[in-house]
Amino acid sequence: MNAWDTHEVLNQFDELSNFNLLDADPALAEALVRNGARQHLASLSDYAQRLGAQATWDLAEQANRHTPELHRFDTRGRLLDRVEFHPSWHALMELYRQQGLISLPYEDQRPGRWSAWAAGFYLHGQVEQGTLCPATMTTAAIPLLQKEPALWAELGDKLLSHEYDERDLPIAQKKSIWIGMGMTEKQGGSDVRANTTVAMPVGEGGRGGEYLLRGHKWFFSAPMCDAHLVVARMGEGGGHACFFVPRWRPDGSKNAVRVQRLKNKVGNRSNSSSEVEFEDAWGILMGEEGRGIPTIIEMATYTRLNCVLGSAAIFRSATAQAIAYARQRMVFGKRLIDQPLMRSVLADLALEGEAGLQISMHLAQAYESEDEALARAWKRIMTPAAKFWVCKRGVELTGEAMEVFGGNGYVDDGVLARLFREAPVNSIWEGSGNVMCLDVLRAMAREPQAAQLLLQNLIDMAEGDSVLLGLAKSLAQRLSQPPEQLEPQARRLVQDLVLLAQACLLRQHAPEFMAQGFIATRLGAQAGGMVVGAFDPKGLEVEAILQRALPQ
Repeated sequence: MNAWDTHEVLNQFDELSNFNLLDADPALAEALVRNGARQHLASLSDYAQRLGAQATWDLAEQANRHTPELHRFDTRGRLLDRVEFHPSWHALMELYRQQGLISLPYEDQRPGRWSAWAAGFYLHGQVEQGTLCPATMTTAAIPLLQKEPALWAELGDKLLSHEYDERDLPIAQKKSIWIGMGMTEKQGGSDVRANTTVAMPVGEGGRGGEYLLRGHKWFFSAPMCDAHLVVARMGEGGGHACFFVPRWRPDGSKNAVRVQRLKNKVGNRSNSSSEVEFEDAWGILMGEEGRGIPTIIEMATYTRLNCVLGSAAIFRSATAQAIAYARQRMVFGKRLIDQPLMRSVLADLALEGEAGLQISMHLAQAYESEDEALARAWKRIMTPAAKFWVCKRGVELTGEAMEVFGGNGYVDDGVLARLFREAPVNSIWEGSGNVMCLDVLRAMAREPQAAQLLLQNLIDMAEGDSVLLGLAKSLAQRLSQPPEQLEPQARRLVQDLVLLAQACLLRQHAPEFMAQGFIATRLGAQAGGMVVGAFDPKGLEVEAILQRALPQ
């Protein structure tokens, strides 16, 4: 032995890779079959295999280490406003686009399309999340742009294209395009009505007419997108409207959207978020004057679903990594997964993970069936509710999974550290927790029939379980209080609403040991534990829960 070989590396294990993410997730496969997406299984399995390959995990690590760089000027002082990305970013963006996931919900009307899209998004999000930001906004913009015949005629084929085109060129010269959003301003944040960016007509204006925008956006998501949907005020003191603002003007000149800087974010580092000035930027009015906020909120209805799926993907990935590591690591003479307290922690993560998946997939199916009154109720009320709860839980659970790895989990170049940094963004983007809870109450107040339909659906699903039935009836009674009494307790009400929905869905679609494990630890006699794993596992089928989460 060499004198400087001081030790052998023992009992250390790399993160899980080189596996098929769909094969490792029976709950997801079952949801796809149940929702009529069986014809997409082969394609999604192939995608899951490519995502799980070590090479793709390496791309994710590189894209987050080599972060985007803003080049405002060229070497001779000419304005560029160009963001440079590492090749790994483009490789991941191409992977997603070629899978057809941007356009899948809109390409045909076959059943299962929304569930197949949700599954693809969820699988991709387990490996890398930053690339899902422009993907999310582009998919969510499609139904809005379809309502504008002239724009759709120009953009439709490029939005539905499966070909990736990274070139920074006018839209007419592109094979495919990406759409971003510009809502947030310094003085307003979530209060979009406080926005001060002004749009002045060029000529007569009106729907489909030309405008010049002047103002500032504090968060301008993905500035290298080919166009953005932007909220601006109609002249001084006018109502708000939504505008299509391309990166290049139709005459081939660069539009006057000046990128001031890129945000130095906690996570989501592979993706560029920026601060911009509109110096009479050219845009086209979408929809009616004064209806800009409802228009952009329609887009947010879709992007909020992505936040739910994204958070579910993060803690699915973290849970799978934690279980795989615990099955190998030896501690105090036993495998870590055989330590009784660790089993409780891992089982808790597994229960939460499947509950997040079940509500995500049920919501995705509701978007496909939105012509039905009950599906519309789930979409309108449960989407913000799930965004509040699932995204909040993602932050806590990812931290717990990191702890399973000990110090190795806290090292910044590991998978768990990246997941942990990524987790909070879904709680903040598209409306923070309080905004979501108040939106749930607002939706119920404005659409009381939808609220009654949803609550009755939950009561029907709870039939036969006294704990769930009691909570469902209690919720219906509490939600009938006057608005001034509801608002201070909105977080508790929405929490209970989502827990009830998750428990009901698990009863319907998961093995009994998963449903009963969730109900016992969240809503039954042991409910109220303040940290993950704070329950007595007696009576729970812990080994079955762990095998369900990550089959061996």
